Amino acid sequence: MACNNGRCCKVVAKFCAKYLHQQVLKYEAYLHGDIGTSVQKAFFRMDEMMRGQRGWRELAALGDKLNKFTGMIEGLIWSPKNGDGNNHVDDWAFEEGPHSDFSGPTSGCTACVAIMRENQLIVSNAGDSRCVISRKGQAYNLSRDHKPDLEVERERILKAGGFIHAGRVNGSLNLARAIGDMEFKQNKFLPAEKQIVTANPDINTVELCDDDNFIVLACDGIWDCMSSQQLVDFIHEQLKSENKLSAVCERVLDRCLAPSTAGGEGCDNMTMILVQFKKPFQSGASAVEKLPASSETLPASGEANTETKPAECESSS
Repeated sequence: MACNNGRCCKVVAKFCAKYLHQQVLKYEAYLHGDIGTSVQKAFFRMDEMMRGQRGWRELAALGDKLNKFTGMIEGLIWSPKNGDGNNHVDDWAFEEGPHSDFSGPTSGCTACVAIMRENQLIVSNAGDSRCVISRKGQAYNLSRDHKPDLEVERERILKAGGFIHAGRVNGSLNLARAIGDMEFKQNKFLPAEKQIVTANPDINTVELCDDDNFIVLACDGIWDCMSSQQLVDFIHEQLKSENKLSAVCERVLDRCLAPSTAGGEGCDNMTMILVQFKKPFQSGASAVEKLPASSETLPASGEANTETKPAECESSS
């Protein structure tokens, strides 16, 4: 999973890293093989879990030292005792305390998730992070950058009572979907998927084959500086002399980072995960290597890229 953890939203990104994958496994859809539906529910669930006393306490525990200490103290005082919450399917909503009316974090994060099951790759994305696959050296976007100027995003934003100014939602966010950012999700008459900003992810499923080289999951700090094809070309060139994927990621970040903060491009936070496929694909095996690398600088805005789909795999004799 790649998260855009700028805009003071590291805590939300940490929360998702801690809990999102756990929630995916809890839904009945996952047990029936419908991974896409389960992941979609888990994205929405993150927003639900970050509300109320328990949500505040968990976010505080993932924050700075002062908030972490406060969260621990409130946990000792207010968390259900002696099995008080054992009769509830979901204990999160039943914890009381001084932050019971907490509506959720005003910051947020994007999330781009890739799950591999046998020869299938399921990609779920909310925000302007992006997943790209290299097939025979050709870059194909497996996700769409959710920017406010996209027609489907603009329509939802306006219908929910929001506006777009200078390419930003309510003049603030330069992306249209995110986990958290609860100040844009306060319309009680609308479902979660129709709020000004929504955590609703796009789901894309592709069949993998021996033509597939690797996938990249990265936030907009990378895509501000390189197109999908430029990044794929750069990685292929690096792999000719470097086997360690973390080193390749570091070279990408060095390539993108601005030499100073005077300009805009190359000054955004950067997170990247490179996943190289081992071949041939074997049924029931997830033979991949994942080595993340990340770097942070000052925030800047990015531009949306068009979505493409990989061509069908050729049959082999």
